[in-house]
Amino acid sequence: MKSMCSWALVCALSAGCVVKPPAPGATEADVVQRWGQPTARYGLPAGGQRLEYATGPFGRSTWMVDLDASGRLTGAAQVLTDSSLQAFQARAPGMSRDELRMTLGTPGNRRSGGRQGGEIWSWRYETNECFWFRVSIGDDGRVRDGGFYPDPACDRPSDGPN
Repeated sequence: MKSMCSWALVCALSAGCVVKPPAPGATEADVVQRWGQPTARYGLPAGGQRLEYATGPFGRSTWMVDLDASGRLTGAAQVLTDSSLQAFQARAPGMSRDELRMTLGTPGNRRSGGRQGGEIWSWRYETNECFWFRVSIGDDGRVRDGGFYPDPACDRPSDGPN
């Protein structure tokens, strides 16, 4: 049953359906029963937890579900949206890799930063354009910057004039 719940969540999220998160006060068991096992877990201050439900690498949503120290849901948000990514840009520089993952979740793609060193992490998100969000991380493990870039998955070879 649990794997079926996870599959249903992935299908719903990747199909762009409206996903209604569990209500505040729900237990961790309620969340896991409804959405399956999370893709990652992060510790929050005061003993709480953040559960990540990512649909990567080609999925376009990541839900973060926050639980208090008693295991009760205090909030849930889809973090890969235009508005949340724009807000992230302002506060991102200097953030650690751990803070980055706790904010945006597991990236859909990671690669070397090239001559600049470090790494570049990328997330696909729901957009009418063919963009993804990329974050540059320095050799020191700190975020340099983040921005919207054309998604290379949209590049198609040209067969000549049509």
